[in-house]
Amino acid sequence: EQSGIAVVPVNRVAAMVQLIPAKGFDMVAARQESNRLGQGYEYTRMEGTPYVMRRRLLLWPGGVPCTPPPFGALVAVSLRTGERLWEAPLDTPNLGGPIITAGRLVFMAGTLDRAIRAFDLDSGKELWKAPLPAGGRATPMTYQAGGRQLLVIAAGGGNEFGTGDAIVAFALR
Repeated sequence: EQSGIAVVPVNRVAAMVQLIPAKGFDMVAARQESNRLGQGYEYTRMEGTPYVMRRRLLLWPGGVPCTPPPFGALVAVSLRTGERLWEAPLDTPNLGGPIITAGRLVFMAGTLDRAIRAFDLDSGKELWKAPLPAGGRATPMTYQAGGRQLLVIAAGGGNEFGTGDAIVAFALR
């Protein structure tokens, strides 16, 4: 069944983003300088372009974002009308995206609180939440094996999303 609904992760944290010409740019030196000065810049080579991206979240002293919470959300939009159907706060910035099952469940991980959640596709109501050993920086996947539907998420990496590497699986009823 086609739901006609797109569920999109949204971050609402102010950031400064710059594109810097990549030619002659020393990525290692830039990262070392940022760490030495405590500037918190992230540098990423923009593959397929002649640029490097430099990004820094705008934070108050103490590391609190300059924007009001919630800092992240899932937003459901009707693909037929363009109408916003619902919005579910995630409270923290997020990485990764959601997956929607045929049973009309939306699964989302990738939050700073290191959890995976299930939402009802029609209402946006949070139905379930489970802890992860680190941030789920990927879109969950689902598959069938042995007559059961399984949900899997890769949790890992380092920094504020949590340090570790794990593949976590859940059986859906």
